[in-house]
Amino acid sequence: MQPAALTAAGRLIRANLPGTRQDQAARLAAFAVRALVEEAELTPKPALVDGRGPGAHSDLSLTLMKRSAQCLHPHFERMALASFQRLPGLDLREEIGALGRSAERSMLLATGGVNTHRGAIWALGLLVSGAAMGPASAPVIANRARQLACLPDRKAPGLETNGSRMVRRYGVAGARGEARAGFPHLIGIGLPVLNRSRRSGAAETNARLDALLAIMRSLDDTCLLHRGGPAALKTARVGAAAVLAAGGTATRQGRQRLRRLDRGLVAINASPGGSADLLAATLFLDFLTNPPPAET
Repeated sequence: MQPAALTAAGRLIRANLPGTRQDQAARLAAFAVRALVEEAELTPKPALVDGRGPGAHSDLSLTLMKRSAQCLHPHFERMALASFQRLPGLDLREEIGALGRSAERSMLLATGGVNTHRGAIWALGLLVSGAAMGPASAPVIANRARQLACLPDRKAPGLETNGSRMVRRYGVAGARGEARAGFPHLIGIGLPVLNRSRRSGAAETNARLDALLAIMRSLDDTCLLHRGGPAALKTARVGAAAVLAAGGTATRQGRQRLRRLDRGLVAINASPGGSADLLAATLFLDFLTNPPPAET
């Protein structure tokens, strides 16, 4: 292991060890909620809700996204408590599944029936559970989440979602496939690009936008497929690649191409919601390694 990796692992252990079981669960839940809020606030994102407005969404707003995120705190905390110092197993998988469905019900109640964070609840719930099992690096946490995701949930109602319809129609992985593969867009793309952009001197906003675009460039985003089919997915992936090829969002040309991508996706009423969920999950894992300053 390289010295930098040792340092990161050490920071992660220090982030997880202090405090009681309840303290650790509350901290993990706070990180998950903060990741969702900071993803929503990140501006300017292509066709997504941000500080400028609703993007391609007529039923969403930044206020609604933040309200949705905040209502999930007790649910993430319960997931962490249920998973504390346990190993992935069928019983735990079904507990996390039940807690996730409870979180979805709270989300829909808080938003008046609008689906703001269903995909994020799935991804972050698994990662919160993986982190609560014990101190570990981001890849180990993602692997624990993978083990849970690969187990059956016998109590799941089996309801079809927009995402599951896109998985069946287009043969893509979807949110479940991403988790069952160990979150490759987090471990192999999101976190590396985030850290590489920081090391290059990019501001934090630009580093996070670059991470989002790198995820978009690769992900078969079911939100895009649902809203605009393969044409929308191609528009997003080609546009994201163009921004990164121009040097990222910290460059003048990169910003110009980002604005072009934003206009193009809004014009066809399509947004990369799955990529946004994975950016929030990336931020959550980053917070474990690099705990953010306490909010005032």
